[in-house]
Amino acid sequence: MTGFKLIALAWRNLWRQRRRTVLTLVSIAFGGFLAVMMTAMQDRSFADFIDTAARLGAGHVTVQHPEYQDSPTLTRTVEKSDAKRATVDADKAVHTSVDRTSGQTMLSTASDSFGAIFIAYDPAMEDENTFEFTDGLIEGTLFATASDDGIILGKTLAENLGAEIGDKVVFTMTDRHGEIITDMERLVGIVSTGAPSLDAALCLLSINTVRKSLGYDPTESTQVAIFLEDGRGSLAAAERLRTQLGPEVAVLTWDQIQPEIRGFIAMKVGGGIAMEIIIGILVAAGIFNTIFMSVMERNREFGIMMAIGYSPAQLFSLVMIESGLLAFMGLIAGVAVTAGPYYYLSTTGIDLSEVYAQSGAVEIGGVGFDTTLHIGIFPENAMIIAAAIVVATILAGIYPAWKAGRVNPVESINTL
Repeated sequence: MTGFKLIALAWRNLWRQRRRTVLTLVSIAFGGFLAVMMTAMQDRSFADFIDTAARLGAGHVTVQHPEYQDSPTLTRTVEKSDAKRATVDADKAVHTSVDRTSGQTMLSTASDSFGAIFIAYDPAMEDENTFEFTDGLIEGTLFATASDDGIILGKTLAENLGAEIGDKVVFTMTDRHGEIITDMERLVGIVSTGAPSLDAALCLLSINTVRKSLGYDPTESTQVAIFLEDGRGSLAAAERLRTQLGPEVAVLTWDQIQPEIRGFIAMKVGGGIAMEIIIGILVAAGIFNTIFMSVMERNREFGIMMAIGYSPAQLFSLVMIESGLLAFMGLIAGVAVTAGPYYYLSTTGIDLSEVYAQSGAVEIGGVGFDTTLHIGIFPENAMIIAAAIVVATILAGIYPAWKAGRVNPVESINTL
């Protein structure tokens, strides 16, 4: 029998038991739906989370002094950062790079004193893709140039200091020579990041103001923050830049700078993969049961087919074709079931602000969660899920197909 006739026969065989076939297709479609939704939630949520962490911190990749990671003091700097940024920006994966200076400071007002983390930046280099705070202003103004006077505080920190717009704020820090210096700026803005711990410790300054106070050169900073077109390319970009920039600086990826975020994502991804494996096993078991029962019920039929000239290889192929048709139809059904919910969640999303507020889980490592759930799956992950569905369905049919090819014609024909 030709291949086309086997396909036609396999198609008819599937619909001899319509209810069983439909239930199997529903199982495949539902399994694919769950796998796509779980993966899409992780892909979009963690990609956005990593990008937010990069904008709040030091980029997807960071260039800094080799000893800064272990001892982040303001005496360990990156010199001639403009030349290094020119090298960095030439990399194909880099969107942009910016100078940042950050560290610890003590802030004082007439009311109180608190320790804080300061970030000094150049507004001309930054935009919404590199600096998360540009969208978080709730009062006052942001800096317009790298030399603007003033200081910007996190919402909770300003409240703790009893500071209002226009008030004097004194900051104390250690300069490049290890000497304690004190300077004063007026509060010009208040921002909210969505992360309570960061709002209680954040201080923003213009980068040239800090360079002047610390005695830095005009092209000196503690970090060069690098932002990529796709954060998933951080490791490869860092390896290329290490070779180009040499040993005088350290080139680190976002997960090396923020290991607590890496650990959180790894734990969540691992749990998601485990759940998808369990779902896959359950779906494969259902498919196997369908195909195996179909073969056992047709045992006498297979015996007759062998008696009239069908070969074991043809019977094996027949059952495997049935498995392949189930996989193909299951993919189509899965796409049909998934398309509507996926479109809604990827465009509109679900507001989870009340859930986060009740649980108190609004940040990890100083990075706040987006309170609106959106999804978006990476193309390669969608292909992996589709391939897994096909492979699982085909594998589930191998043993029943093997059983069909080993039917004894005499014994099976005599079976009632």
